[in-house]
Amino acid sequence: MQALAIDGAGLPDIPMLRYKPTRSTSRDAHPWAQEFETKVIRGEACAAAATKLKAQGFAPDVIVANPGWGESLFLKDVWPQAKMLALIEFVYGARGLDFDFDPEFHREDLPRYARLRAKNAHLLMALADMDWGICPTEFQRSTVPAAFRAKTSVIFDGIDTQVVRPDPSAFVTVNGRTLRAGDEVLTFVNRNLEPYRGYHAFMRALPEILRRRPNAVALIVGGDGVSYGAAAPEGKTWKDLFLDEVRERLDLSRVLFVGRLPYVDYLRVLQVSACHVYLTYPFVLGWSCVEALAAGALVVGSRTPPVEEVITHGDNGLLVDFFDTEGLAASVADCLAEPQRFAALRKRARALAARRYDLASVCLPQQARLIEHLGSGSRVPES
Repeated sequence: MQALAIDGAGLPDIPMLRYKPTRSTSRDAHPWAQEFETKVIRGEACAAAATKLKAQGFAPDVIVANPGWGESLFLKDVWPQAKMLALIEFVYGARGLDFDFDPEFHREDLPRYARLRAKNAHLLMALADMDWGICPTEFQRSTVPAAFRAKTSVIFDGIDTQVVRPDPSAFVTVNGRTLRAGDEVLTFVNRNLEPYRGYHAFMRALPEILRRRPNAVALIVGGDGVSYGAAAPEGKTWKDLFLDEVRERLDLSRVLFVGRLPYVDYLRVLQVSACHVYLTYPFVLGWSCVEALAAGALVVGSRTPPVEEVITHGDNGLLVDFFDTEGLAASVADCLAEPQRFAALRKRARALAARRYDLASVCLPQQARLIEHLGSGSRVPES
């Protein structure tokens, strides 16, 4: 492999070149094509930076790219001899995935379906151009069109299970209140508190959970914005919208919203958790689900395909129907009431995370081996 020193911020011994788009989206673009235009603009900027690198003599053997934002669209035109390894996180579909999953927010209208179809345009280009693909989970690979699935490996991103691990001495302090491992702490984590990750389902179950468990405290991590799906109605946030729906039935002194946290503090939240709720539409599996397992948390997850891939009900966690508010409340309350009854599930959760998803011993070696085989032109190993 060739190396090139590049000025700019980066990881130690890994140079980084930054670039910016030089144009904005057109006001005249068709509404259904606007998202594709943003991908082309990013791809143009990335290709321009790559062209400068090529002029300096840089010629990669393998390009590893996440095509989701469009940056890699034209890199094969700059370096046609390079092999392209594409990280395929998700290919959108109108039926049976996230798009039509939640009847509360789904509506049937042509422009909505058309925009979703157009949303896949740059991803289909990436699939056509890639020499090989990589998906973090089998569920995510199942969204890849069949024509490209045979040259797509499944390798998870990887969790450092030496860092993300149980700690019986862990504690967190929120608003002067200290919560320790062993306390009756219910945890819920989203990057942003929104329907895609089941925030509304969790909040609707929370009053009954706290009624059944009068000593329990809910610790909720996540921002007020949107990571996936549509924005909240104008002037509102999803966080406040669903909090307001149940506010009168909650003892808010036992509901602690902490916003976004530094990683080390987020890990302590998982380590003090007596029960951790992870819910998601049929969409990309969040790292927090696997991190919760690695931390030895007792996870109650949604019975949706991404979660079912990592949690087996009654073995290393518990599963409930995404829309079953009563079932979620009952399951969580049972976990909080009898923690020792579920101790074996926590141990098996930790063991699974270390065995299947550890970064250093499992995922990184698989990723490196895939890149080496791709660069050398030899047969890609089974993943």
